[in-house]
Amino acid sequence: MPDRRTTLAALAATAVLGPAARALGAAPDPHFPEGFLWGAATAAHQVEGNNLNADLWVIENLPGTLFADRSGDAANSFALWPVDLDLVKALGLNTYRFSLEWARIEPDPGHFSLAMLDHYRAMIAGCRARGLQPIVTFNHFTTPRWFAAQGGWSHPEAPRLFARFCDRAARHLAEGIALALTLNEPNLAGVIGEILPAELVAGDKAMQEAAARQLGVARYAPGVALYVENVPVYRAGMMEGHRRGLAAIKAVRPDLPVGVSLAILDDQAVGRGSLRDRVRERYYGEWLRLAAQTCDFVGVQNYERKRWDARGEVPPPADARRNTAGAEVWPGSLAGAVRYAWEATRLPVYVTEHGVNSDDDSLRQWLIPAALAELKRAIDDGVPVRGYCHWSLVDNFEWGFGYKYRFGLHSFDPITFARTAKPSAAVLGAIARRNAV
Repeated sequence: MPDRRTTLAALAATAVLGPAARALGAAPDPHFPEGFLWGAATAAHQVEGNNLNADLWVIENLPGTLFADRSGDAANSFALWPVDLDLVKALGLNTYRFSLEWARIEPDPGHFSLAMLDHYRAMIAGCRARGLQPIVTFNHFTTPRWFAAQGGWSHPEAPRLFARFCDRAARHLAEGIALALTLNEPNLAGVIGEILPAELVAGDKAMQEAAARQLGVARYAPGVALYVENVPVYRAGMMEGHRRGLAAIKAVRPDLPVGVSLAILDDQAVGRGSLRDRVRERYYGEWLRLAAQTCDFVGVQNYERKRWDARGEVPPPADARRNTAGAEVWPGSLAGAVRYAWEATRLPVYVTEHGVNSDDDSLRQWLIPAALAELKRAIDDGVPVRGYCHWSLVDNFEWGFGYKYRFGLHSFDPITFARTAKPSAAVLGAIARRNAV
């Protein structure tokens, strides 16, 4: 097997030859690399339903909560996971990304549920039986209620407790996993509130305080938080949690590739003195450096671009296509984010989330091939992209926005839970079957 130095040299050579070949007029190859992973993604709290021991269940059900909906039954995927795996298989995909729910596996400190571990082991086996590669996120935002009630990631014991969970889960599950992720978008922790309206952050703070009063604790800090009391401590807890969690997984199965998924916009510089590089350092810098030091790969999650001049964000073009939230939908953003992640880490890249929030599925049908064509150009330029997971397999609970925002390749009936494929599902499936745009 080639060592890291040989691999990097080969990739560097590819990066030089790719653009040169195109400059000579060679037709671009629409085919993705052999063995490329094509998948769809979900997260436990957003699709499973009735996650009673999770930190967010308390917040969702507070009197006067700011959440648009409670998660409730969600898509009932805790019971219907075989149906969901059948959907993935039927599309012609070969990969399913899902998450373990820490609150189910460790509902009380130090008490691990064998029944819940077996549940996730059955999901992993179900993937394998269908020819699907399981990409498993050990923590996708939500934490156990007891963890939040002792201060969440700000508690000095948080990294050790997360590592204990990773160790126990890995000993039960790691054998069948294809790729593991420690955390989902931890780079947003403590900084996402800076780009949101002040009233939203204040409302989140009030909900955390109400939850603390309800539970009779000094502080309640859920994993999905716009307000963070002590940002440096919280972020340091997550970073050390990642380090220890990754080490715990590797101790169980050293050959299992482990990484972290980061939320990365395609930040673009406009004019002289652009703020772009300062923005990148603020939102991604320390986590990209940590990934480069600790991970086997980096997961990239991208939904949009932002353009920055010397004064701040440049508004999107007037004719830009927009999602339900009003943000620009631009097909090149995924490739831009992937290129940046590769340049910063020199790690293989997996796209662990990409999609669009829209009730207009024609927007999704347009975006998927357009974005993947740009992604293939990045691959042709030498960026080692190994897989693509679309967010999401099915419409789901989108945190504070409830069920208003829809990203799914499938819709579902909230009464019968029947899934219905959208036309965009066939668009992605056709690309996956061809392994080509």
